[in-house]
Amino acid sequence: MNIPQQRLDRGYEKYREEYEAKAIEVLQSGWYVLGKQVEAFENEFAAYANARYCRGLASGLDALQIAFRALKIGPEDEVLVQGNTYIASIMGITMNGATPVFIEPDEYDLIDASRLESAITDRTKAILVVHLYGQASNMTSIMKVAKKYNLRVVEDCAQSHGAMWEERQTGTFGDFGCFSFYPSKNLGAFGDGGAIITNDADLADEVRILRNYGSEKRYYNKYIGYNSRLDEIQAGLLRIKLSHLEELTTERKNIAKKYNEGITNALIKKPEVRTGATHVYHQYVIHCEKRDELRCLLASQGIGAIIHYPIPPHMQECYRYLGFKEGDYPITERYAKEVLSLPLYNGMTDNEIQTVIEVINRFS
Repeated sequence: MNIPQQRLDRGYEKYREEYEAKAIEVLQSGWYVLGKQVEAFENEFAAYANARYCRGLASGLDALQIAFRALKIGPEDEVLVQGNTYIASIMGITMNGATPVFIEPDEYDLIDASRLESAITDRTKAILVVHLYGQASNMTSIMKVAKKYNLRVVEDCAQSHGAMWEERQTGTFGDFGCFSFYPSKNLGAFGDGGAIITNDADLADEVRILRNYGSEKRYYNKYIGYNSRLDEIQAGLLRIKLSHLEELTTERKNIAKKYNEGITNALIKKPEVRTGATHVYHQYVIHCEKRDELRCLLASQGIGAIIHYPIPPHMQECYRYLGFKEGDYPITERYAKEVLSLPLYNGMTDNEIQTVIEVINRFS
């Protein structure tokens, strides 16, 4: 049996007729950028997240870069961010000339809020919260620190569509919530896409201007901006998937529940969910000290598993200029040697789930 870590075709097949009808509708409309589909998706996604404004963008990285640009965070500024995140989180900071200050993760693979205050300097201007793997971070503690030190807060929600902290959607606590709609995301498009949500009208206007070459109206440019516009076809297809997102999320939670109940191997640390948080399981990430051996066993049985992420940002070649070395962030570095994302996708069968469980349970 071949069980990939991720597959998208089954999700497409489930709503094939709706997707194809929407694609044809957009193609026949003759309008392909910043039209009615984008406007409708922005309104619908804002309503879903319980935010006042949404602005569609070309990617999740653009969302992060534009968010910090709109907040006027740049050279000489520092941004606190967890060390065990995907590189795009850090690029959103450094593309604006700001400096990331890495914070070790907690037992939930999220930023350890208890470490924030000791990392603040007179250059600290913001906290970037990453709701990694689909679980909401401890926003109560994070916002308490932000308020005390008058810090901006940007939420990286690329993996947390629909996740909640104390019954409030991720992305609505800080100044901005930044989303990716890369195809593998829980709310994934059929190409690149992203968005920013906010409750601040002025910031929403800044994003709207920045995404379109810095132009307030055609051929009048207020800023040197970006070409970062969610296209009409992707927006239309996202509207279809958004209408089914609760059903898709429930399916992912049920798969995770079967893993939680079925995996009994003492060598495996299963993902825990903090009280007050929900988890939408963009990834089902386990920890195992013998991770590489386990991954080889799974591969030998036709089971795909991916490491999210094998090289922490502070050890990446592109950030060598920051001056970090191995051992500077021991928890982050240990997690990079332990984590493994098991297969989890919409349309996964009970037989596939049980096969993964059986192979993991016989690992020694």
